[in-house]
Amino acid sequence: MSRFWKIALIVIVVIVVAVVGFRLLHKPAGSASTQTAGKGKDGKDETPPVPVTVVPVVKQNVPVYLTALGTVQALNTITVNPQVGGLLLSLDFTEGQPVKKGQVLAQIDPRTYQAAYDQALAKQHQDQALLDTAKSNLSRNQDLITKGYISKQDLDTLRNTATQYQAAVAADAANIRDSQVQLAYTKVISPIDGLAGIRGVDPGNVITTSTAIVTLTQLQPINIMFTLPEQNLDMVRAAATRDSAALQVTALDRTDSHPIASGGVLKVIDNQIDTTTGTFRLKSEFPNARNELWPGQFVNVQLLVNTVDGGLVIPAQAVQRGPDGDYVYQVQGDSTVKMQPVVVAGEVGDSHVMIGSGLKAGDRVVTEGQFRLKPGSKVNALKPGEVPAAPTAAELEKAKKNTKGGGRRH
Repeated sequence: MSRFWKIALIVIVVIVVAVVGFRLLHKPAGSASTQTAGKGKDGKDETPPVPVTVVPVVKQNVPVYLTALGTVQALNTITVNPQVGGLLLSLDFTEGQPVKKGQVLAQIDPRTYQAAYDQALAKQHQDQALLDTAKSNLSRNQDLITKGYISKQDLDTLRNTATQYQAAVAADAANIRDSQVQLAYTKVISPIDGLAGIRGVDPGNVITTSTAIVTLTQLQPINIMFTLPEQNLDMVRAAATRDSAALQVTALDRTDSHPIASGGVLKVIDNQIDTTTGTFRLKSEFPNARNELWPGQFVNVQLLVNTVDGGLVIPAQAVQRGPDGDYVYQVQGDSTVKMQPVVVAGEVGDSHVMIGSGLKAGDRVVTEGQFRLKPGSKVNALKPGEVPAAPTAAELEKAKKNTKGGGRRH
């Protein structure tokens, strides 16, 4: 390489180094201007505070519930079958409508059973006449035995005949009662107050004792059966023993979990644990005055087992999930926020939670706007439902100057 090209190469390297050095010398000034944007002359952060919704931690009595999936079960379900067979003359109920205990549901042709009753009654009259005759003969001959006109053997025969007819009359009375019962069975009577289902037979058919006429269900009161894990057994038994009144049960809709029936009470804790599922069964009873519950319906069940006095409660949306566990943004006295770890002790209704540790009554936590926050952010604390005021012209101009001024600093 000639000397000329060596000198040219050296000159080019020097120029490149000079340009790079110039840019490096001016880069810190630009960075400083960026870092100082939004800061006043004293170096304090003048970034507008972040509007967030803030609520205080409140202390209240918190009910503790156990929840489960339950099935509504009628208090009584009865399939009405006739107790005698025959021609079905009529059905005296309306499908799907309530029936009363003692109400006639169906009428079976009674003529055959009426005839049997009349025959039993006539037989009793016949045997009663024979008994009266036998008693008269015995009475007359008892006076003759002392005079020797009849033998003792004849007198015993007369006495036994009277006794025989007396037994026949008693048997006739039993037959009459049986005939009366069979005749009464031709009227099919409702054994409970309940709701009639769909009829199983139409009038005009000859039915037997195996024919299902209708199914009745008793809806008031009504039961809900549900199961709980075996680890809850001691808690439920202790609560049932501690409280003099029965434990309260609430039924919730499975779709949106709103209460559909209240006033339920726990009636029975089953006496064994299902070894297959590790659960135990419970039965609750509801008055069901307005028929909110229907047999076979699936519901969510809340069983009240305890009430925590003075629990610390905050809205559920205030709790955030982090890599180290749950936390909330707590507003401090200087209107900045910090990440405060908390332990959630349980749910309170559908929208709040109870805090076990990490907060105290009166602390303020952010419930909306957390996505714009970081530790140390300055906030404009708003009450639930409040909207931050629009910035004034002076505030907008100040923010604009701060931005431009920061961009001009070198």
